[in-house]
Amino acid sequence: MKVVSLFSGCGGLDLGLIDAGHKIIWANDIDVDSVATYKKNINPHAVLSPIEDVESSTIPDCEVVIGGFPCQGFSQANLLRFEEDERNRLYLEFLRVIKDKQPAYFLAENVRGILSLAGGKAIEKIEADFSSAGYRVQKQLFNVADYGIPQNRWRVIIVGTRKDLPTECDYVYPLPTHANPKKIRDTNLKPWVTIGEALADIPEPEDKHNLKNHICSQYKVTNRNFTGHRATDPDKPSPTILARGNGKGGVCAIQHPKNHRRMSIREQALIQTFPLDFEFIGAMNSCYRQVGNAVPVLFAKHLGEMLSKTVKLQEAA
Repeated sequence: MKVVSLFSGCGGLDLGLIDAGHKIIWANDIDVDSVATYKKNINPHAVLSPIEDVESSTIPDCEVVIGGFPCQGFSQANLLRFEEDERNRLYLEFLRVIKDKQPAYFLAENVRGILSLAGGKAIEKIEADFSSAGYRVQKQLFNVADYGIPQNRWRVIIVGTRKDLPTECDYVYPLPTHANPKKIRDTNLKPWVTIGEALADIPEPEDKHNLKNHICSQYKVTNRNFTGHRATDPDKPSPTILARGNGKGGVCAIQHPKNHRRMSIREQALIQTFPLDFEFIGAMNSCYRQVGNAVPVLFAKHLGEMLSKTVKLQEAA
């Protein structure tokens, strides 16, 4: 399928869809380093621009629109004045592109907190908005560890199917391939991939190697019991790879499974299932942030493979 990517970042979601056989025909982001990374690794034609400055007519026609929009502006207090809240601007731009381009499908990724924002009223509004734009809407919460990613990372995937398509063409979410080894009941499922397994062959940054972006934060390992400071268990999937770590907007890299240092950019990218030769552009904090903001590539591939199956359904309909 031909895909338009909004808020593409460094391209984790896009790369996974490419691996599943789809074609990204247009991509956009506002972050200079993310677009530079995207251009170097995926497509040199990525557009660096605020999406609100991009007219829908300049975006090519497509079969799928993808992207993850921020949700900080969704609150019970402001739902009546929703469009006045600056924080909702990017969501409204995503909605605008969906309305104007009318792709067969859209796929939006978001944090799981979106399900409980404003007492559940926010997700109701989102579903109503997309329904009014002409789509049958589904949502599902995933832990990407259930799909072979060595990381506990909970995300909501919202999918829309254009209403003029028959219901048998509705998107079907991928089934898990892995599970918590303590809870496996289906013999077809594999045990979660652990962070220790994922990084077993990666040398120390100071050792001889030819890995790109294999540098790490010197932020002190403290083993305090809160996000970004907990000890890492090598026999479990990694904690969620973070885009931000402290209240000042800096990055707090997750601890290495040996708990002697922070993971390098390369290591966190491996946990996000980026290829070893994928090179991130920018200063260290920028690269960490790009990795943390991305959709794990392997999970995106699973999502893309289900899109491929819908193509066959459309052709048969």
